[in-house]
Amino acid sequence: MDSIPHPSFFIDSASVAIIRQYTAKAEQMRSLHPGQLALIYKNHWFNLYVPDKYGGLGVSLPEGLKTEESLAWIDGSIGWTVTLCSGANWFVGFLSPGTAAILFCSEKVCLAGSGRASGIAKIISDDEYEISGSWQYATGAAHATAFTANCHLEKEGSLLRDQNGNALVAAFIFLRNEVKINEDWKGMGMIATSSNSFEVSGVRVNKNRRFQIDERKAVLPDTIYQYPFLQFAESTLAVNMSGMAIHFMDLLAEQLNERNLSDYFTEDHRHSLLLRSEAARHKHQNARERFYQALQISWDRWDDRKDFATPALENVSRTSRHLASTSREVVDELFPLCGLVAADLASATNRVWRNLHTACLHPLLLG
Repeated sequence: MDSIPHPSFFIDSASVAIIRQYTAKAEQMRSLHPGQLALIYKNHWFNLYVPDKYGGLGVSLPEGLKTEESLAWIDGSIGWTVTLCSGANWFVGFLSPGTAAILFCSEKVCLAGSGRASGIAKIISDDEYEISGSWQYATGAAHATAFTANCHLEKEGSLLRDQNGNALVAAFIFLRNEVKINEDWKGMGMIATSSNSFEVSGVRVNKNRRFQIDERKAVLPDTIYQYPFLQFAESTLAVNMSGMAIHFMDLLAEQLNERNLSDYFTEDHRHSLLLRSEAARHKHQNARERFYQALQISWDRWDDRKDFATPALENVSRTSRHLASTSREVVDELFPLCGLVAADLASATNRVWRNLHTACLHPLLLG
C-alpha cells in the first residue's frame, strides 16, 4: 500500500483558510461559525455517506475518512462536527423512504443525536409511540434539522425485554420543532461543536420514525450501509484524533523552525528536540498507515465476497484504537517542547491540545 499523504493533500487550501479564519470566533460563539457552515453546505460534507438521490456525495468509507481526517487537521471542532453529523446522516440508509424523503429535502439537512438509551417510548398502538426523555452530547445541536435518540420500549407500564431479560431499545427520529435544546455543553475542548443536550416530553410519533441500525436491516443497497456500524464509528472517530495530532505536530515544527533555539539551548539540545519531534511523527505515521491499510482491506472484501469478513473487521477495530491512542501519546510526548505558548488559551497549539483531549474521552476510543 502506498504511503498515506499528509491530510492537506485531500483538501483545497482555500477551504483551509476559510475554516481557520473563523476558528477563534466559533469558540466564542460555542458553535460553528456561519462562514464555516456555508462551506460545509457547499461541499455537502454532512452528506458524505448519503446517496446522490438524497443530495449526498455517496463516497466510500475510505474516501470519507480522508475527508474527515483532513477537516480535523484543519480544526478539531469542525472535523468532529462533520464526522458526527455525517455519521448521523448515514442513518438515511435505514430510514423508511417516506421519512428519508422528508428529512433530506434540504441541502442543510443535519442530524444530531445520542446513542444512549435515556428515553422511554410507550407503545400506544401498532402505529404510534409516545416518547419522553433527555439525551446528552448531541454534537451539532445548534444547526441540526432533526435529532435521533435511543429509547427503552414500554407497553402498558412495563419495559419490554428480550429472551435474556435485557430491556429492548429502539432508535427514533424527531423533528427540530419537537425537541427542546439545552445549551449546556461545557467541555474544555471541542467548544464550537455545540454538543448540547436535548429533550422531548410526550411527543407522539408514527412507527415510520423508528429505525434499526443493523446492516441486515438496511433499506438502501449501497455498500456503505452493509458496513457494520461499530467499525464505521470507530474508524471515523480515530481519524479525527489522527488529524488533530498531525495539526499539533505541524504547529510544533513551525515553532521549532521559527524560534531562535540557540537563545535557550545548546546545538546538541536543539538537535535532540528535532529528533524527538521527527520520531513522534514517524511513530504516528506508522499507526496511520496500518489503520488505512486495515480499513481498505476490510472494504475491499465486500467486492471479493459480498461480505465483510470478521477478522478484517476486528483488525479495523484494533488499528482504530491504536491510531487514537498513538495520536494522544505523541501529542503528550511533544507538549512540553512547545513552551508557554501551549498554555495560552488563545493559541492554536492549546486549542488543538484541548480538542484532542476532549475527543479522546469518547468511550469507543478506549481499550
